[in-house]
Amino acid sequence: MDGTKKWYAWGAAIVIFVVLMIVTPAIPQSQEYHDFADQRELIPGIPYTLNVISNIPFLFVGVIGLILCFYNDYFKLRLEGEVLGWSVFFLGVAAVAFGSSYYHLKPNDARLVWDRLPMTVAFTSIMAIFIIERVDEKTGKASIAPLVIGGILSILYWRFFDDLRPYGLVQFLPCIILPLIAIVIPPMYTHSSYWLWAAVFYALAKVGEAADKPIYYLTLHIVSGHTLKHLFAAMVPVFLTLMLAKRDIDPERKSLFHQWQIQWVRVRSSRYKAESKEHEYSAVPSTE
Repeated sequence: MDGTKKWYAWGAAIVIFVVLMIVTPAIPQSQEYHDFADQRELIPGIPYTLNVISNIPFLFVGVIGLILCFYNDYFKLRLEGEVLGWSVFFLGVAAVAFGSSYYHLKPNDARLVWDRLPMTVAFTSIMAIFIIERVDEKTGKASIAPLVIGGILSILYWRFFDDLRPYGLVQFLPCIILPLIAIVIPPMYTHSSYWLWAAVFYALAKVGEAADKPIYYLTLHIVSGHTLKHLFAAMVPVFLTLMLAKRDIDPERKSLFHQWQIQWVRVRSSRYKAESKEHEYSAVPSTE
């Protein structure tokens, strides 16, 4: 991406953000958000026990991913921007274990900042990684700091002005943009389908979050939707870690959409051949 197009892209994004902030009303943080279904203290001294300990997987996955970014070229990260982007991502994932646990011990707005902060670092670094791998390495590397800082500022804006709009954009725009990029733009590496599996589990996490109390009642108070949210969300870095371990340079660089088109043509072709054979068999006169 040349310099002119890059500045146009950043300019367009800023203009769209400003327009949205002008035409949409403020979104305050609902205090009902802190009223979780499962408030049991199953381990003495740890209220909301399952909501707290269900964050442990983030620590393990984050630490393992961060180590493998530098261990013996295990992930085969070729570009400096990739190493930086994935390191920031796994650092954010590991930090989720601490920030989210701290919040769930005593849910309130002040502690929610520390829950959302590491998640935002992970979200924004993933955006930069996509730019590095699918658009331009130089642009992607340069965007890591602005995207992460922008995400942090969105949390501070919410905390000081009680307005979730910037944070909502940071959280939900990647959910729309990244799967589309993964499908349409040709990848640098193989195993791109792991991005979609990660997106599926993130969507399941959001369902669990929204259905916290119904799931708690349906499971006869065994597990709540919010606990499942943590477990589903932890599967996102798990799939991305597996992707990094398995992938290699894709010499053909075909997008997932193109690959699906090829598979669909093959399926239709095989069906056509099968139907043709059946027609030939049926056309042969039977002998009595």
